[in-house]
Amino acid sequence: MAKKVVGRKIVAEKAENKIETSQSPQKKNSNKINLTDKSYTPILLVLLLVAAFLLGALSTKLSYVEKGQGQTGQTQTGIQGTVPNQAPSPGVRVKVDNGHLPVLGKNDAKVTIIEFADFQCPFCERFFKDTIPNLKKDYVDTGKVKLAFRHYAFLGQESTWAAQASECANEQDKFWEYHDYLYNNQGPENSGAFAKDKLIGFAESLGLNKDQFASCLNSDKYSKNVSDDLSAGQKAGVTGTPATFINGQLIVGAQPYASFKTLIDEELKKIK
Repeated sequence: MAKKVVGRKIVAEKAENKIETSQSPQKKNSNKINLTDKSYTPILLVLLLVAAFLLGALSTKLSYVEKGQGQTGQTQTGIQGTVPNQAPSPGVRVKVDNGHLPVLGKNDAKVTIIEFADFQCPFCERFFKDTIPNLKKDYVDTGKVKLAFRHYAFLGQESTWAAQASECANEQDKFWEYHDYLYNNQGPENSGAFAKDKLIGFAESLGLNKDQFASCLNSDKYSKNVSDDLSAGQKAGVTGTPATFINGQLIVGAQPYASFKTLIDEELKKIK
């Protein structure tokens, strides 16, 4: 970071030199901007701090993207009063229950997939659009796999509202329809895309009872369900989203469909 600040300082010096050389010798001394003058010190400090913060954020983001993790991590936003567990090692089975929301697929399916996700998470949206359709077609619809969803709402207030809204939709037997609608209408995090009035509008678009839904959402009646899921995910070692457990084995991030298929097929062979 110090290197970046030095670079910033060099730019300032070049700007000063440019001012000096662009004026006539007679005016140079009288009009020269003295960047070392104490009156400029607070402004320069603020600019340097802002630049340092932005460069640090950009560096972290680039490093994250280059690693190709395909996961939104907890370091992007804090969760008050919680300390995430360390993710389990590959191949280790973790005991995770299906949660309270309706499960897609047959109850006696040999393989259980449990996804912990945040409706604002862009990688969860990718998982929803790129992987879930193939999982449904190849495994859920054929009776081999059942799919459960659990909340891991940690990206801000609109994540919590969206999760609670899906619970209110479930109250009217429309959880999965609302789940899909949220991902298909996802916007930037906490930008108003999942403000309460928008969430109520989504429910109306899906044919839910608007008044009942609005009353449910505004009452925060399902806040405990959402927070309990978050706690369960942390206990299981979830450190970001999406986090998907296949018969208790964790796959981190929006991995290619082949990664899920390989593990599912291995599990199906073991259980025959």
